[in-house]
Amino acid sequence: MKPDGNPITPAGMAALRARYDHLLGTERPQIVEIVSWAAGNGDRSENGDYLYGRKRMREIDRELSFIARRMKAARVIDPAGQQDRTRALFGATVEIADEDDNRRVLTLIGDDEQDAGKGLIGWSAPIARALRGAKIGDLRRVRLPGGEKEWEVIAITYPATGA
Repeated sequence: MKPDGNPITPAGMAALRARYDHLLGTERPQIVEIVSWAAGNGDRSENGDYLYGRKRMREIDRELSFIARRMKAARVIDPAGQQDRTRALFGATVEIADEDDNRRVLTLIGDDEQDAGKGLIGWSAPIARALRGAKIGDLRRVRLPGGEKEWEVIAITYPATGA
C-alpha cells in the first residue's frame, strides 16, 4: 500500500492541530501585544522589544503557514484499520535484525510525526521505503550514508482495533 499525499496517523494529525492552535491562539496574540506596546514607546529602530517581536511574529506566521499546508495535504490513516497485517504497511511496528543479530524496533508513520530516537520512522525515510510491503522473514537492503546494510524482518505488529 502506498498512501497518497502525506500520510499521517490520527495522533499525528491531532499533534499538528494542537501546535497550530497553540501558535494561533496563544503565542501570536502575546507577540502582537508586545509589539503594540513596544511600538508605543517611540523610536522603533533601536527598540529591542519591537524588533524581536516583529521577527518572532514572522517566524510564527511562517510556521502557521507551513503547518496549514501540511494539514491540508495530509491523509489520515488509522494503523489499527490496516487489512493486511502480514505486511509492513503504514503504521506497522516492525522488528528487524541485522546479520549480527542487533535488533531494532521501528514504527512506520507520517513524515510530520517522525522521531528516530524513539523508533518512529517517517514514511519516506530510506529504511521505511525498504521495509514497505515486507513480510516476516524477508531480507531488505538499504543504502545509508554509512554504507549499505541488510536487515531481516523478525516481527510485524499493528495497534489493536479500536485503540
